Amino acid sequence: MSVVEDRLGELERRVARMEDEAAIRRLQMAYGYYIDYNRPEEVAGLFAEDGAVVFLSGEYRGHAGVMRLYGTWIQNLFTGGKRGPVYGLLLDHFQLQDVITVAEDRQTAKGRFRGILAGGWHDSALDQKPDEVPQQFWEAGIYENDYVREDGVWKIKRLNYMMQWQADYETGWAKTEAHLQPAVQTYPENPIGPDIILPEEEWRQTWPHRQEVAMSFAHPVLGAAFKAGHFTAMKDQ
Repeated sequence: MSVVEDRLGELERRVARMEDEAAIRRLQMAYGYYIDYNRPEEVAGLFAEDGAVVFLSGEYRGHAGVMRLYGTWIQNLFTGGKRGPVYGLLLDHFQLQDVITVAEDRQTAKGRFRGILAGGWHDSALDQKPDEVPQQFWEAGIYENDYVREDGVWKIKRLNYMMQWQADYETGWAKTEAHLQPAVQTYPENPIGPDIILPEEEWRQTWPHRQEVAMSFAHPVLGAAFKAGHFTAMKDQ
């Protein structure tokens, strides 16, 4: 009887972990849809009370910081301060290639996702386009996120987006560099700035620069976690 009970207990744990993974995946996919349609309040609602977003060179903290990034900076840059989708603007975020790792106590988790963004303005809406952004562009980045169960609900603890490249649609990634550059001043001196500036060694250089991004999950066969510099060290041997 104890063998059956042990087996049932193990199956219950496995099902619970699968449910956690599904909830976190749904959470991240919802994030992508909400930023597609410029709904910053809904984005902020996905975060824990002390949640944070890491973007470019800085960290935006708490719901106020999340709203400053998505509801002030990005909203003003792309939609002229208007909430929701606007005529002539494409800003689609695809959340892909997820690997989710739930902690043994099922109270925290880590997730790695790949993000791809297609953005641009229709010819009839060019009067809305900011000068620093090309009319049609691509963007890609990697998320290494932390999640937390808060009052029984999975929420984003730290959304760590590492933009890898941006490219004009017409010329492609062979000829372009990122049009969004790191912030150098914090809020409130910079009204749209982050709460803290990351140490300079943690700034993420974008294309054509390339660097390894350490993975939060263990190798599915070898068991060890990938560490930045690992493959370089193997090559040097």
